[in-house]
Amino acid sequence: MNIATFIAGRISFRSKRTFSKMIVRIAITGIMLGLGVMILSLAIVKGFKQEIREKVRGFSGDIQIVKYDLNASYENSPFSADPVLVQQIAANPNFKHIQPFATKPAIIKAHDAIEGVVLKGVDQNYDLSFFRKNMASGRVIDFKDSVSAQAQIMISQYTANRLNLKVGNDFLMYFVQQPLRKRKFKIVGIFNIGVEEVDKTYVIGSLPLIRHLNNWQKNEVGGYELSVPDFNNLQASTNALSDILPVELKFFTVQQFYPTIFEWLDLLDVNTRVILILMLVVAVINMISALLIMILERTGMIGMLKALGASNWSIQQMFLLNALYLIAAGLLLGNLFGVGLSFFQNHTHFFKLDQASYYMNFVPIQLELQDVLWLNLGTLVVCVLVLLVPSMLVSSISPVKAIRFK
Repeated sequence: MNIATFIAGRISFRSKRTFSKMIVRIAITGIMLGLGVMILSLAIVKGFKQEIREKVRGFSGDIQIVKYDLNASYENSPFSADPVLVQQIAANPNFKHIQPFATKPAIIKAHDAIEGVVLKGVDQNYDLSFFRKNMASGRVIDFKDSVSAQAQIMISQYTANRLNLKVGNDFLMYFVQQPLRKRKFKIVGIFNIGVEEVDKTYVIGSLPLIRHLNNWQKNEVGGYELSVPDFNNLQASTNALSDILPVELKFFTVQQFYPTIFEWLDLLDVNTRVILILMLVVAVINMISALLIMILERTGMIGMLKALGASNWSIQQMFLLNALYLIAAGLLLGNLFGVGLSFFQNHTHFFKLDQASYYMNFVPIQLELQDVLWLNLGTLVVCVLVLLVPSMLVSSISPVKAIRFK
């Protein structure tokens, strides 16, 4: 066995000195907590971004196509559905699904209370799987009977609580237009998306009803929602859409539709970088302090080894191996702490959140193996490189003075 390896192992874990044992424990604990917090921070931020992004994508799609005009209201300007355009988009691999919709502002009156909302009209071609997953009670609209579907509506848990409504209740909805129109709806489902901008604004109804209220033709729609296979390639999808979209239509992405939410998500990346840097600095300072104390504590041993002919580099290797053992132990425990707690939270949702503030009622986790590996590798490399500098203290120790000091 190499002498440096043997001595490093002895002074790392088999030292009988109480002070050395304390330093070793502090160093290992620092690495463990640093890596564990970095793993949790990255997993939580990625989980937040994934959950919130999927919520807004599920409700409004990745891209919306509307008429090219100056209309900035909640009521869409109609345009005729183009079967050729729909087929082109459906056949393009940059898109996964296309579905028509329309929106119309309205006022709900129930139990002597009123609430302003936007009716989002959909039809039998609309993918309602997102609402099924986020249904608090009841069911989605049944489009098998087109007539009865026009009297069915889904409202948010937010609106239901404000108006004291539940599944099965009826209410009147007023549409401000000339002449003023009102319709009676029956609540078939209550959804809870958790995004306040959506929950407090929208209710889901029938697209044919909006056509009837606005006196549109049967082939007219307010817009199209498009979903893409990979959100990370959204720019490529928008470029492909620009090539085939007629001049009388325009589009905008979900990022443009909900800029505040996506700007907030971008800020989370900045916070994550700050946390990672701080935890890495704490781990490095911990290891530097531990290594310096160990070198100073064993000044006499260093002097004896030099007197016996050991080179500065061989003694440096000994202390670097010593530090490497401590780093490895800290990384192992840090992985057990960070990954273990991530799995626990992911399967139990034990740690809760205020949904009104964070868009969800539990701490989300998205743990990826490559993130864990990169964090481990980065921590190991940075710590070892930084420790090269304090290990050079060995070369300044004089054998004569060190032995006399001992």
